[in-house]
Amino acid sequence: MVVDSSVWIDFLNGREAPHVNRLRAILGIEEVIMGDLMLCEILQGLKDERAARSVEALLRRFDVVAMGGAEIAVSAARNFRTLRRKGITVRTTIDLLIGTWCIENRMPLLHNDNDFRPMARHLGLVEVPVAA
Repeated sequence: MVVDSSVWIDFLNGREAPHVNRLRAILGIEEVIMGDLMLCEILQGLKDERAARSVEALLRRFDVVAMGGAEIAVSAARNFRTLRRKGITVRTTIDLLIGTWCIENRMPLLHNDNDFRPMARHLGLVEVPVAA
């Protein structure tokens, strides 16, 4: 499964939340995929290089995959237009790319980000269930 930066950031900050508990439950049991886009989002939010190196070392233990490329870009743009026709705007292009990559690769996404919900509702993104 793919774990979005919204979950990783809460995990790294020690936050107690259902999505973080779900991540803790699957670590070491299920395959976790780290997208290059999420890796960038997480690392750019760190304040100093020492912390960034430490977090990078932790996250690189997982399979890091490239989530961009021409095909995903074209599909993401198509998905954006589909949602826009329904009156829905995804706030960030990165979330649109991540969601599209997950749809195209049939990978479930663990997240805590409202941008992904319309992708699940209208585009077929599979969300990892989280107990409340």
